[in-house]
Parts: sequence; C-alpha cells; structure tokens
Amino acid sequence: MTLEITTTLNPNPVSDERLAEILADPGFGNHFTDHMFRVEWTPEAGWHNARIEPYGPLSLDPACSVLHYAQETFEGLKAYRHTDGTIWGFRPEANAARMARSSARLAFPVLETEDFVQAISELVKVDARWVPAAVEGEEKSLYIRPFMFASENFLGVRAAQHVTFMVICSPAGSYFKGGMKPVRLWLSESFTRAGRGGMGAAKTGGNYASSLAPQAEAYAKGCDQVMFLDASEGKYLEELGGMNIFFVYGGANGGRLVTPSTSGTILEGITRDSLLELAADHGLKVEERQIPLSEWRDGVASGEITEVFACGTAAVITPIGELLSADGSIVTPDPGGPVTTALRKNLVDLQFGRAEDIHGWTTQFA
Repeated sequence: MTLEITTTLNPNPVSDERLAEILADPGFGNHFTDHMFRVEWTPEAGWHNARIEPYGPLSLDPACSVLHYAQETFEGLKAYRHTDGTIWGFRPEANAARMARSSARLAFPVLETEDFVQAISELVKVDARWVPAAVEGEEKSLYIRPFMFASENFLGVRAAQHVTFMVICSPAGSYFKGGMKPVRLWLSESFTRAGRGGMGAAKTGGNYASSLAPQAEAYAKGCDQVMFLDASEGKYLEELGGMNIFFVYGGANGGRLVTPSTSGTILEGITRDSLLELAADHGLKVEERQIPLSEWRDGVASGEITEVFACGTAAVITPIGELLSADGSIVTPDPGGPVTTALRKNLVDLQFGRAEDIHGWTTQFA
C-alpha cells in the first residue's frame, strides 16, 4: 500500500539566520525541524489520515494507554547530504523491518516497509533545508526518529485499538562530545537490560528506561556508558545501554571481529549488521557468539584482543578505552586502532556518498 499523504506547511518556519546558527553546532537531539509526519491506525480503518504538519506539541488524554502501559516502539536512522546536494538514507528498509519485529512483540499493527520509507522520504523532502551541508572533516546529518505509540484512551490492559505512528527529525552532530575519543564503560553487575522471553530484541522505550539507573551509576563512576551482562548467569557480555559491542582479535589467531550473538535479548543493530558485512569485505573473519567477561580480561592480558569498540546509529563507531568494574579495570591496548578506524571510515564514506555502495544500502530521499 502507498500512503496518501497530505501536507500542511508550517506558517512560521525557523528563519534562515536561526537555522544557520543551529546547523553550525546542532549537538544531538536539541533542535527539531519545522514539520512532523503522523498517521493513525484503528482495526476498522487500518492506517489512515497520513499527513505532514507543523511540528508542535501533542494533545493526549490522561487515560492515553501509552502513559500507563508503555506500549511504544521507535527507530533511529539518519539522512546524509552528499557533495552534489542530494540527500540519502542508509538502509531505511532495515529499520522498517526491525520496527515490524518490534511491533509484533509490542502487539502493534505493522506499518509496511514501503509506507515506512515513504513517510520518512516525504518528510525529509519537506524539511530538506535542515539537512546539514556536506563539509569535509564534519559528520553532521539529519537524525530521523520514527515512533509508534498506543493512543487509545483506555485503562484496560490489552493491546490498544488506536495507534499513532509519527516521524520527527533533528539535525545532529557528534553523539559524544569528544568525537572519536575512547570512552570508559562501567560494568553493571546489579542491573540487567533484558531477560529470556522479554523485550531485549525490540526497540522500545522500556528497555532504555531500565538502563537509566545503571547509566547514572556509570556517570557517578566517571564513565560514559554502562555495559550489561546476561540475566541468566551474569557472565556473558550483552550490550551497552544503547549500542552493540565488538572485539578485534589481532594476536596469534588474529584477523577476527567478534560480537555477542543477539539470541533474543540483544537489539539487532543496523550498524552492527552493516559492520559484520563490511568486516568480511576487509578480509576479517566474523564471529557471533557468547562472549564471557573473562575472555575480555584474558584476551587483553594475552594480547589477543587489541581493539574494542561500540556501534550504533547515533554514535556510529566509538572506541572503548576501558571497562571499569568493582573488581578493577580492563584497558584496551589500542583503542581507535587500525581496524576500528578503517571500518568507521568505510561506513561513514558509504553514508556520505564518498565510497561506492556495492551492497545497495543507500536510498535517495531528495
């Protein structure tokens, strides 16, 4: 199905002068474009009333189901301006597929891939002036946040019969203020992110809410992010609060890139999946498996593990310099080393159109 989208332009868009100030230093998630997309669903009408309208507050009834039972999913992707002025997305179909999986777990209707991509593309076209220019040495982009929530006014515990899907956009600079600077992780041993049969593989706000207390603990310890272990045994590495983790093995059995297998409790990151394919292009052997915490410690001590990094849409690839825990710390021998740097450059060059897209991952929006 193709959505019939109506457009109502914002009568008071941000001025060109103010927009120039914002794009000069956008930060992350601080400013929002002039418009937003919205479409609604009911069992009787399906997806209907698709529209692009001026960005603004939502009016929600106090009994709105999402406020009580957290029936909500979201996605995150970016639009990149290439040097010829065109605007491209990176693997939006993969985001659509992941949202469909999240929707099934949260008892939502599925928005088809074609409609998901169309909604994003049409909104980006309307707000194209918000996409930062391609400037050498910069990695500014337009962050796109699609989300779906239970909008029925009802206090019974069941799947909502009125659902709203929206898209908002925000110009973005580096997620971490230090850019490519290595980050420190705090190992959470009293909190877990997700358990067997839970919602770990769904991109839903509840997973992120559960990470906030351990994240605050990480900040108190002087760390940038929190590292979670599995809920069953508390010995296997899972993911960070919002990113997947990778290990580069460069010792006697080097040339390998290893990451925890998803197994239903880890979010299947789009950046993660892309890196697994790019690593193979670079001649690296790729492994997805359980990784015990002890392997990280022993691998660094023996010289087998040379680089460690985290990845996600917002931060792209960020080197991990140290894991701090109650038992001490594990210091990465070569944070931001050659493999991390090469993979990051390869991925960013693809996104900004500076490298050939041999995988067919990019989609033109405008």
